[in-house]
Amino acid sequence: MIIPRRRFLRLGAYAAAFPAVSSLARADAYPSRPVRWIVGFAPGGGTDIVARLLGQLLSDKLGQQFIIDNRAGAGGSIGMAVALSAPADGYTIGFVAPNNAINSSLYKNLPFDFVRDSAPVGGTMVSTNVLEVHPSFPASTVTELIAYVKANPGKVSFASSGVGASPHMSGELLKSLTGIDMIHVPYRGSAPALTDVLSGRVPVMFDNIPGSLPHIKAGTLRVLGVTTAKRSEALPDVPTIGETVPGYKVDVWYGIVAPKGTPPEAIDTLNRTLNSVLADGKLKERFAELGGVPFPTTPAEFGKLIAEETEKWAQVVKSANIKPE
Repeated sequence: MIIPRRRFLRLGAYAAAFPAVSSLARADAYPSRPVRWIVGFAPGGGTDIVARLLGQLLSDKLGQQFIIDNRAGAGGSIGMAVALSAPADGYTIGFVAPNNAINSSLYKNLPFDFVRDSAPVGGTMVSTNVLEVHPSFPASTVTELIAYVKANPGKVSFASSGVGASPHMSGELLKSLTGIDMIHVPYRGSAPALTDVLSGRVPVMFDNIPGSLPHIKAGTLRVLGVTTAKRSEALPDVPTIGETVPGYKVDVWYGIVAPKGTPPEAIDTLNRTLNSVLADGKLKERFAELGGVPFPTTPAEFGKLIAEETEKWAQVVKSANIKPE
């Protein structure tokens, strides 16, 4: 059968366009079933709360459930191992935070390489840690704290939610930049650490802001500084530690990654939808209650942050010779 030239060219044009149309249709179809969101901590914590808030909004926007799957253990590494070993199809994502960047150098035998094996999707929220003391402690500023510890080396303890957690590393960074000698007292979570600091058993603590904010506002804890480069909207009158200690900065960032190889169409859809829900006014109000603000990024911007944070904390882990519990 001989096909007329004009018809042949028309058929060729259809064939050339078909892959693009098919690809677009597949992108538009995502997600066509529920998405599993791995959170590497137990229900009820800050990461879990943020994930559940966003999961509901993403479900509303995309028409599919975002099911939170809590896989606690090893500072979030167990959950990350589950997330990054899942099929790279866009239907499993992982919640990430500074602990994942820290764990890359803290744990020597992880079954994954966090930077190499993850595909960044985008940021969700950024918050701060706080440096706080029991009201009886003889320091009302970061300067006074540093002076007191230097006068009493090895005699002042600071509590945190656990070895390698962002609050612990906030304390280690302060030690490395100032030369002070404080003793770290790790707890299994923020709540038991707060109990001992509130009772005066341990005088100093670094903590994520959500757990400590009610105690700070009630006056049962005295806050000396926030760890971010800019003052926190939740505590606008509290100075940053960096105002006293040049170069000091610890952001508590949250975000989403997927397994490496996840289709770009899925990542683009997730990122675009995520950034749209982060602009929601009610979500901003809820984040403010948690001491944070929305943190929209592109996948490339979030990937750059992950790489920088991983390198930064590797240096601190090495210099302080920190070992996992």
